[in-house]
Amino acid sequence: MNITKKSVLSLSAAALIGAAVFGVPSGWFMDRYAHAATIAAPATSVQSAGSAATQPAPAQPSMALPDFTALVDRYGPAVVNIAVTGHTKTAFNPRNFGFAPNDPFSQFFRGFPNVSPRNMPTHGEGSGFIVSSDGVILTNAHVVDDAQQVTVKLTDKREFTAKVLGSDKQSDVAVIKIDAKNLPIVRLGRDTDLKVGQWVVAIGAPFGFDNSVTAGIVSAKQRALPNSGYVPFIQTDVPINPGNSGGPLFNLSGEVVGINSQIYSQTGGYQGLAFAIPIDVAMDVSHQIQAHGHVEHGKLGVTIQEVNQALADTFGLDKPKGALVASVDAEGPAGHAGMKSGDVILAVNGKAIAQSLELPMMIAQSKPGTTVKVKVWRDRSEQTIDVKLGNMNAENVASNDANGGRHGKLGIAVRPLSPEEREQANAQSNDPGGLLVEDSSGAAADAGIQSGDIVLSANGTPVKSAAELNRIVDKANHHIALLVQRGNTRIFVPVTVG
Repeated sequence: MNITKKSVLSLSAAALIGAAVFGVPSGWFMDRYAHAATIAAPATSVQSAGSAATQPAPAQPSMALPDFTALVDRYGPAVVNIAVTGHTKTAFNPRNFGFAPNDPFSQFFRGFPNVSPRNMPTHGEGSGFIVSSDGVILTNAHVVDDAQQVTVKLTDKREFTAKVLGSDKQSDVAVIKIDAKNLPIVRLGRDTDLKVGQWVVAIGAPFGFDNSVTAGIVSAKQRALPNSGYVPFIQTDVPINPGNSGGPLFNLSGEVVGINSQIYSQTGGYQGLAFAIPIDVAMDVSHQIQAHGHVEHGKLGVTIQEVNQALADTFGLDKPKGALVASVDAEGPAGHAGMKSGDVILAVNGKAIAQSLELPMMIAQSKPGTTVKVKVWRDRSEQTIDVKLGNMNAENVASNDANGGRHGKLGIAVRPLSPEEREQANAQSNDPGGLLVEDSSGAAADAGIQSGDIVLSANGTPVKSAAELNRIVDKANHHIALLVQRGNTRIFVPVTVG
C-alpha cells in the first residue's frame, strides 16, 4: 500500500453555511475497566454404555470481557459537546453554481458587477472533557481554531459560552473555560503506564450524538504522523468519527490517557486507525497555557533523515538507528554547539533514538533554554555534545526531510560550481566546494540524484573536483553516502558502488 496515498484527518465536524463544505475532525476511545463477566460452558452429563455413572464434561476455559457501564456512568457526565461558530470570506463566482469558466451558461453572469468578498457563517462541532470543577476543559486546538464563539453543552443539557484560554497548534491541544461551579470531572492517568493490547474507551459526540461510547485496544504507542511530527501519538482501533475530536480516551481504570485527535484514512472515514494525544503531553500544554498564556517548545536547529541499512553500512553503524543530520542551522543551537552535517544522533539525555521520527518529539517536549546531552556518531565513534535548546516559535524543531534512495552503480557527470553558483548554494552556510550534477544515470539516478543537484560531500569529505569524488568512490567498500543539495534542502543519499 502506498503510504503517500493515505491521509491523516482531524475529527471535528464542520459545515460551511451557504456552501456545501464539510470538514472531518478526529476522535478516540477506550482502555480497560472493571466488572468483567465470566463466561463458562455449563456442565453436561454423559452416560456411558452399560453404566449409570455420569461424567462431567471437560472444563471450558473462562474468558473475561470488560464491562464499561461503571466507567460511563461515573465519567460520562464530564464529557462535553463543543459547538463553534465563525466566519469565512467568500465571493460570488459562477463556479459556485457548477459552471466552468468556458460553460455557455457562465455567459449569463458576465454582466453582473464584481461582488466583494462577504463573511459567511461557519459551524463546527467537537468534544472535550472537564478537568477541574470550576470549568476548565481540554479539547483539540483544531476544534476551536478561528472560532468567534464557543458553546459547551453538558450532558444535563445546560449550555455555556466558553472562553478560549489558549491553544497550541504543534500539539493540537486547547484549553477553554466556562463559568460554572461544582462540575463533574474526569480522573487523569499516565499514558506512560499504558500498554499495547490494553482496552481503551472513547466518549464523545460523533456527528453531534452526545456521549457516544466506543471501545477498542491500544494498537501502538509513540507513533509519528505526517505533519504532526512533535506528538508521540497513541494508536488504537477505537471507532471514531467527525465530532469525536477533543474527546477523552479512557483506560479500564476510568483514567483519561489521551485526547482523541486524528484518523488515518484513504476514504475520509474511519478505517481502523485512530490516534490520540498522550495525556502527559496534553497536561504539560495545559499547565503552560494556564500559567503563561502560551506554550514553548524546544528547538535543536537541524534537519534530519532516517538511517537505512545502506547509510548504516556507510557510516559504520552496527545497525540502522538514530537520526542522520542532513544540515545544521549555523546560527541555531546545534550549530553553536558544534554539531555537523553527517552526525548521527543516537540518544538525547540517555534516551536512545531508534528511528529519526523520535527526535523531533523529544526536542519539542523539552523546555527552551535547557541543556541536553546529545550522543552522536561521528567518524565511526561516539561523542557527546551539550546543546542549549532554543525556542521553536514557528520554525522546525528538528524536521524530517526524506529518506535515502535505492541501490545502484554510481554514474554522474559533475563539474565544479561557478563563483555565482557557489555563492547562491552556500548563501546560508560556509560549506566549501560542491559539484554541480550535469547528468545522472545508473545507480545515482536510481537513488534520486538528478541534473541540477549539488554534491557537497562524499562519505563526510567535502568535494571540490570530480577527481576528489572519484578517489573517494574508488576507496568506498560497498556504499557511498553523498550529501546532495537541491534548492534549499540537503539530504544524504546512499549509492551502491559495487
